[in-house]
Amino acid sequence: MSPGSGRPILDRFRLDGRVAVITGASSGLGAACALSFAAAGADLVLGARRAGRLEATAEAARALGGRALAVPTDVTSPADCERLVAGGLNEFGRIDVLVNGAGVASAVPALREEPEAFRRVVDVNLTGSYSMAQACARVMRPGSSIINISSVIATTTLDAPQAAYTASKAAIEGVTRDLAQQWTGRLGIRVNAVAPGFVMTELTASSETYVNRMVAQRSLTGRGAEAIEVAAAILFLASDAASYITGCSLPVDGGMRVT
Repeated sequence: MSPGSGRPILDRFRLDGRVAVITGASSGLGAACALSFAAAGADLVLGARRAGRLEATAEAARALGGRALAVPTDVTSPADCERLVAGGLNEFGRIDVLVNGAGVASAVPALREEPEAFRRVVDVNLTGSYSMAQACARVMRPGSSIINISSVIATTTLDAPQAAYTASKAAIEGVTRDLAQQWTGRLGIRVNAVAPGFVMTELTASSETYVNRMVAQRSLTGRGAEAIEVAAAILFLASDAASYITGCSLPVDGGMRVT
């Protein structure tokens, strides 16, 4: 019998009784996921480097009726990843969902990009996501879900020099498929990704002119996404509504892949 069989369809989108770990939760997509998950009934374990803004997200989630624990976390530190998961277990007794929301971007011509700058992007976006997935999978029960954040740039190119970011996001899609193959049948953990196009967040605000130009050229909707629109897709993948979906990357890109 599938998870939630016999439940009304809208109830399958709920996360009541679930505990979700969300990294990058101090702003942008991570914060939008935190508030969406809280509204859907989840308890939250929130990680990010900026402690003050992280606690503000936790307070906003609590105002929606959920419980939330804020743990300052640098996902490039495996010890921090383990500490975030341990904090969630100590506070709530279980981990059911991981959203790997922590991420950084760069736009540097390849002939000028320093090796350390390239490594930094890969360390946060790829290695950090992998470390968090390892830490959570060790304690997750069957029926749990991991959602990685890919990007439209994993499968196409844009008018910007983004070798490090492109490499990290293409690798995320490969890791997502492999972890799904390893963990879904054996551990009952679904592993998926979402692949946004341009999302209007703090991360893209500094490149507003470029973003507007690319949106006009590539998005069939003629606009960038609001963070809540991507968070809704992540909520779907986390919930029992997506109980038969694993190993996929779900585009949320306004049609950019077909232009």
